[in-house]
Amino acid sequence: MRPQYKTLSQTVALVLIMGGLAWASVPFYDWFCRITGFGGVTTTAEVGSDTVLEDKITIRFDASVERKMEWSFTPVSRSMDIKVGQTGLAFYEAYNPTDRPIAGSASYNVTPYQAGGFFTKIDCFCFEEQVLQPGERVQMPVTFYVDPEIVDDYEGKYIHTITLSYTFYEIDLPEVQASLQIEPPIQRN
Repeated sequence: MRPQYKTLSQTVALVLIMGGLAWASVPFYDWFCRITGFGGVTTTAEVGSDTVLEDKITIRFDASVERKMEWSFTPVSRSMDIKVGQTGLAFYEAYNPTDRPIAGSASYNVTPYQAGGFFTKIDCFCFEEQVLQPGERVQMPVTFYVDPEIVDDYEGKYIHTITLSYTFYEIDLPEVQASLQIEPPIQRN
């Protein structure tokens, strides 16, 4: 093989490998954060914890919307005290004050970030996109617990308050919703 073709094939191979690693980095990072709770990413479960401890922890609730999102979005209650391992139920309220349907998707995290691996969601409005009709107001639930292993963790045992934060972003309406929108009547003179 000629030296220039060898260099070219090595360069192409390097570009392909780097492109593959760049493509895989986002899903790998997401997987890593969900497994470890890194960056305040929570875990999920089908059912609550089997163990409930006497230790209590305060859960604070925070809500915001992206700058262009026209919804009003707030927690119904600002905080609650629950036992570690106990299943908690909290509600957030969203309101669409506009004259058009708006779809939204919520991103979330917990702070301190070390609590992410111990904060477990059983069910959450954030698992699905939400569509609010004009003038619609809804209360959306989140069911969760704090894993009892937090009390034995080197850093976790010093955590007494966890803040659960959501931010809603506007997304495109699902096709079913978009096709249901009524077109304004045509004005004729």
